[in-house]
Amino acid sequence: MTELVLYSNPMSRGRIARWMLEEIGQPYRVEVLDYRTTMKAPEYLAINPMGKVPALVHGDAIVTECAAICAYLADAFPAAGLAPAPGSKERAAYYRWLFFGAGPIEAAVTTKALGMVVPPEKRGTVGWGSIEDVVGALDGVLSKGPYFLGETFSAVDVYVGSAIGWGLLFGTLPSSEIMKSYVARIQARPAALRAKELDDALVKK
Repeated sequence: MTELVLYSNPMSRGRIARWMLEEIGQPYRVEVLDYRTTMKAPEYLAINPMGKVPALVHGDAIVTECAAICAYLADAFPAAGLAPAPGSKERAAYYRWLFFGAGPIEAAVTTKALGMVVPPEKRGTVGWGSIEDVVGALDGVLSKGPYFLGETFSAVDVYVGSAIGWGLLFGTLPSSEIMKSYVARIQARPAALRAKELDDALVKK
């Protein structure tokens, strides 16, 4: 079997990739990098020139960016059932919300965290409109079912669910009862609990 290697740091978005790896149930190895040394070393920059984590190496394949890592693993290990079939109606929603997480959610939350405010008259020029628009979209889809794809848990819930969880935790995403209930539900999954325990243990070292 081709080895899966995750380059990460427990205080990073690498936690999302770790959770996804636990969900697929395949053996993997983690290389923990330090922000100021090994993450900027030539050996790692050859893997990810951005000098950031996470990065996934699977044989000759290199994948960076959390959304891409989640999507790649879901397709590489279809038996885990974490992505709808290509070409299906469900696949359309899968792509939609996966990219919504990497686009509007990421931009809106980052802007809020940096204390930046988009003037109302300029909202039409930014892809996310406003943080209120983002929350409204999330509440809308999550009010229809327990997960982004209705009754089916998927890689979208790992990636976007993590973003929502962090947004609520750090106050960069306005809270709603729908989102709080959703986050509690996905964070109780056995794979999520295993991943958290493993990364929390690294933080304590």
